[in-house]
Amino acid sequence: MSVAVRIIACLDVHDGRVVKGVNFQNLRDAGDPVELATVYDRAGVDELTFLDISASHEGRATTREVVGRTAETVFIPLTVGGGIASASDVDDLLRHGADKVGVNTAAIRRPELISEITSRFGNQVLVLSVDARREAGLPSGFGVTTHGGRQSAGLDALEWARQAVDLGAGEILLNSMDADGTTAGFDLEMIEAVRKVVDVPVIASGGAGTADHFVDAARAGADAVLAASVFHFGTVSVAEVKEKMTAAGFEIRNEPAGA
Repeated sequence: MSVAVRIIACLDVHDGRVVKGVNFQNLRDAGDPVELATVYDRAGVDELTFLDISASHEGRATTREVVGRTAETVFIPLTVGGGIASASDVDDLLRHGADKVGVNTAAIRRPELISEITSRFGNQVLVLSVDARREAGLPSGFGVTTHGGRQSAGLDALEWARQAVDLGAGEILLNSMDADGTTAGFDLEMIEAVRKVVDVPVIASGGAGTADHFVDAARAGADAVLAASVFHFGTVSVAEVKEKMTAAGFEIRNEPAGA
């Protein structure tokens, strides 16, 4: 039996509000995170991802409070990323209601963080967020970036994904920084390349513009497809995505309300 493709809504949280831009620039307010989470829960989204893009400690504290309120309101899995640098940070977020955590920059700086987290909480808790873009001179042609895609980490994205899974990462959140916020479609070549080198679920992120783009990502090997702008601003509905997925022969999980 095939595994259902998950549809994930991403909430980029800055100072307690959901925002969205292009390549993390020119941010626009998209609403209250708890209200949006409730809307997505009713719409049949399978999971929610909170990414805290605030640099300050106060921002992370705000996100914990938001996560707590959201966990009390909705009953779909919550993944929280941003500012996680230790197993104790993970413990704190899990206590506030997160089901999974996403790590990125801290794991690049200190890869053993991955095994420290998974040995304590299990690999199902850890999602490695890989902000990747096309980078000449690397073996795969895809490089890992930090600081919202503005700085190269000097790592080959495929090798980093493989290493992280070996250390215990349970999922790969693959975000194309070239496509992020553009609504021009997912980087299918990147998805296919990462899918070939890891045996854990791959979440495609960056570039959704139409319901067909979600189907394209699933055909390229994504186990889950994540989007933000197109959902927040009503360009594409969760129900439309799930209808397209079903028509294309993919199983889905939660039926949209009223379906």
